[in-house]
Amino acid sequence: MFHKEGHKIILITFLIVIAGTLLTDYFVSIAWLRMLIMLTLLVFLVLILQFFRNPKRRTILNEEQVISPVDGKVVVIEEVFEKEYFKEKRLQVSVFMSPINVHVTRYPIGGNVLFSKYHPGKYLVAWHPKASEENERTTIVVENQSYGKVLYRQIAGALAKRIVNYAKVDDKAIQGADAGFIKFGSRVDLFLPLDTNIKVELNQKVRGGETVIAQK
Repeated sequence: MFHKEGHKIILITFLIVIAGTLLTDYFVSIAWLRMLIMLTLLVFLVLILQFFRNPKRRTILNEEQVISPVDGKVVVIEEVFEKEYFKEKRLQVSVFMSPINVHVTRYPIGGNVLFSKYHPGKYLVAWHPKASEENERTTIVVENQSYGKVLYRQIAGALAKRIVNYAKVDDKAIQGADAGFIKFGSRVDLFLPLDTNIKVELNQKVRGGETVIAQK
């Protein structure tokens, strides 16, 4: 199953691979070179298909838990001052996605979308300390009665040139449901209450829609 954000790119890639294969077969007479070009085209197609895959996840709905919005590795767990929305100290948990990770963004909690804003910006590498404030990004805040407010921020990386965000103010968010997509390498930051119980560790691999990040 592939994400809808990749349908156009996948189609174009298929056409490029087919055209490239036909042209190579017609114009390239050296057997090893022809095989190398065709193999390169096949690898390119496989990488595109892998990037836009959208596997089903079994989300166990729980209003007192925050689940990981994306696949990747936990690279930050620290207390910070969140100055865009809360304007107070929060626990930040950041998940870095490599180009081979699933790049679907899922709602970390269910509830009401209170805030959703897009920020144009730079394309620093996603793990750069200033990426959260200077890169292209979106900030979304979701609230429910059991856990409270959670802010998650989609951040473009050096390879990510487009962030897709489906969350709109007053939407009803469903925990684990599709909330957006980030194309080609990126990171997502979560900003949580200081008294929350963090359930992950640094360098831990997490799965979007399944891994519990925090518990009330």
